[in-house]
Amino acid sequence: MALLKVKFNQKKRVKLAQGLWLMNWFSVFAGIIVFSMGLFLKIELRKRSEVMDNSESHFVPNSLILMGILSCAFNGFAGKICYDSLDPTKFAKWKPLLKPYLALCFLFNILIFFVALICFLMRGSLESTLAQGLKNGMKFYRDTDTPGRCFMKKTIDMLQIEFKCCGNNGFKDWFEIQWISNRYLDFSSKEVKDRIKSNVDGRYLVDGVPFSCCNPSSPRPCIQYQVTNNSAHYSYDYQTEELNLWGRGCREALLHYYSSMMSSMGAVVLLVWLFETSVMVGLRLLHTALESIPNPEDPECESEGWILENSLKDTLKSALESLKKIGKFNQVEAGAEGAEGEEAGKTPAITTVS
Repeated sequence: MALLKVKFNQKKRVKLAQGLWLMNWFSVFAGIIVFSMGLFLKIELRKRSEVMDNSESHFVPNSLILMGILSCAFNGFAGKICYDSLDPTKFAKWKPLLKPYLALCFLFNILIFFVALICFLMRGSLESTLAQGLKNGMKFYRDTDTPGRCFMKKTIDMLQIEFKCCGNNGFKDWFEIQWISNRYLDFSSKEVKDRIKSNVDGRYLVDGVPFSCCNPSSPRPCIQYQVTNNSAHYSYDYQTEELNLWGRGCREALLHYYSSMMSSMGAVVLLVWLFETSVMVGLRLLHTALESIPNPEDPECESEGWILENSLKDTLKSALESLKKIGKFNQVEAGAEGAEGEEAGKTPAITTVS
């Protein structure tokens, strides 16, 4: 028994073809949206590539761009088929291509669904990428005179100001690295010497943060040095008082920004997938309805359209049998080749006696 069998007369076939033509051009527009989303995400990731450890995060935007291009191509082609299906003479040239095209559409819909899932599942990979990238970026913050790293200070400062964050996981991350360049340290000062000597690696560590960590909304002037020294500031207790520094780490801020963006994009891609699936189902019904017309010379006669010629169970069973036959055929071929090789090896050499 055929799956989702529907009866069509000429009027219904025409309406289905016209509706699918319109839906395909809507799908082309949806493909442009998916392409634009991928391009936008790629630009946003490139803006902050200095604080990302690898290029794996570009898999999502690249996939969206590819899916957008393929969607425009597939649906533009399907729109042409639907338009020509109104004329039997024009539709005849598309008949041999429809089955392979529908198979490609099925694979394409699987890929769209996969890309939508990836948009939701990339959070873990993105988190590790940002954590390592920010850690490296903070180490290079002081290298304002080193070629290739001189831009890092500006990048980190602009990042902390834009996303209202401080450090990798929090402001205390700045206490563990030397973020002030040696160029701006007075090595004749006793305080500088003592701090460098007290550190095993010979680094100048302070309980301070860059200016970009300061929260301008705080009523108190920014305390960015001696943050943990209560006696250095009047009426101050860093453990109980709300500091006038950004409390959120930049890893969390960026992760929330990109995750929410990709989740929204994933939801849009899922809607596009549902729309594409409905177009594919409609195209299959149109294809079978036109092929099953009993008298091609009488276009007004009734016909039947279906998704699968047999039930889902029978279709899967026949597909498995076909795969088994292909496997057995390959084994027979491999065995025949092996036998030929053995016979060639056993052929006695003929020697000529002069």
